[in-house]
Amino acid sequence: MDPLALLVSAVVLVAALVIAAVGSERVRPAFVAVPGAIYLVLVGALGYPAAEGAVREVAPTVGFLVVVLLLAHLADREGLFTWAAAFTARQAGRSAGGLLWRVVVLSAVVTAVLSLDATVVLLTPVVLATAAHMRVPARPHAYAAGHLANSASLLLPVSNLTNLLAFAATGLSFVHFAGLMVAPWVVAVAVEFIVLRRMFRADLAVPVGDPVTEVPRPPLVALVVVGLTVVGFGVASLVGLSPVWPAALGALVLAVRGLARRTSTALDLVTAADVPFALFVFGLSVIVLAVLRSGLQSWLAALLPEGDGLLPLLAVAAVAAVLANLLNNLPATLALLPVAAAGGPGPVLAVLVGVNVGPNLTYAGSLANLLWRRALGELAPGARRFSAVGVATVPLTLVGATVALWAALQV
Repeated sequence: MDPLALLVSAVVLVAALVIAAVGSERVRPAFVAVPGAIYLVLVGALGYPAAEGAVREVAPTVGFLVVVLLLAHLADREGLFTWAAAFTARQAGRSAGGLLWRVVVLSAVVTAVLSLDATVVLLTPVVLATAAHMRVPARPHAYAAGHLANSASLLLPVSNLTNLLAFAATGLSFVHFAGLMVAPWVVAVAVEFIVLRRMFRADLAVPVGDPVTEVPRPPLVALVVVGLTVVGFGVASLVGLSPVWPAALGALVLAVRGLARRTSTALDLVTAADVPFALFVFGLSVIVLAVLRSGLQSWLAALLPEGDGLLPLLAVAAVAAVLANLLNNLPATLALLPVAAAGGPGPVLAVLVGVNVGPNLTYAGSLANLLWRRALGELAPGARRFSAVGVATVPLTLVGATVALWAALQV
C-alpha cells in the first residue's frame, strides 16, 4: 500500500464525485475528472501505460453508452414516451393503484431496453405530467420511476453503464447474461411494487379526478426500430458482434428520419450524446484505477468472500450496495470488478445486484438518483425521506434478487 498515493487519488475521486452530486451546469463533472486523471498520472500515482489501458478498456462501453443515449433521445422525439404514458394511464382508468403497477411495468421495460437514463430523464417527467393530469398524488408514481431506474436495470447488458462495464468480465454472451438475470429482474420489480404499494397506500386510495381517455397515435416507426434493435442485440451476440452495431443502426435510422422531418437538429444529436458525461467516465476510470493500485484493491480482495454459493453471493451484493452508497455505484463497480471477476460470473453478477439495487438507499448512490431529483424539481423529497423509502425497499429487493440469481446459477 502507498498511503500518499492512496490519499491523493482518493481526494481527486471525492472531488469528482462531489461535483457530479452537485450537478452544476457551469462546472461539469468532466471538468474535474479529466484534469484529475491527468494530474494523477503526472504526479506518479498511476503510470501512463496503466492509465492508457484503463481508457482503452472502457472505450467500447462508453461508445455504446453514447449510442444508447442518442437512441433514447430520438425515440422520445418520435413521441414514444408520451404515447406509452398515455396508453398506460388510459388502461389504469380511475384507479391510482392500477396506474402504479402499470408505471412500474413501463419503467422496468424502458429501463431494461433503453437504459436507466431514459427512464430518469425522459420517462419521469411524462409520468409526473400524467399524474397531474389525472389529479392523483404524484409521489408513488415518481418513486416507482426513480426506483425502477436503478433496480430494474439488472436485465440486459445495455440497461445500465454498470452492466456494460461488467459484461466483458462475466465472459457470458448477451443472451446468457439476460437468461441469468431475468429472475433477479422479475423479483426486483415485484418487490419494489409490493413495498411501494404498501408504503403509499393512502396516496393510492385517492380516486382519479380526470381519467385519461385519449391516447395519441402510436409512434410505429420508433416502436419498430426499438423492437428490432433489441432483437438485434441478441442476434449480434450469437454471431459474435458487439451490441453497439444494432444500437448504432437504430439510432442512425431515427436520426436520418428526425433530420429529414426537422424534428431534430445536428446540435440536438450532439447534446443528446452527452459527450461530457463520456469524458467523465473516462476520467473516473483512471482515477478509480489509481485508488485501486494504491492499496484499495488488496483490501477489497480480502473483504469479498470466495465462491458462488448463496451466502458468498449475498455478502458480495451487500458489500457492493454499501460501497455504492459510499462512493457512488459507478466507481464502486470499477473498484469491485477486478476482484469479483476472479471468482467467475456469479460474483460479478452479484456485484451488479448490489450496485444496481443498493443506490435506492441514498441520493449519492447513483448518478440516476441525482438526475431523478433534478427532474422532480420542487417535488423532490429530502434526503431523509428518500432514504426512508430506500430502507423499506433495498434490503428486501437486494436479498430477493440475489437469491433469484443464485437459483438461476444452479440451473
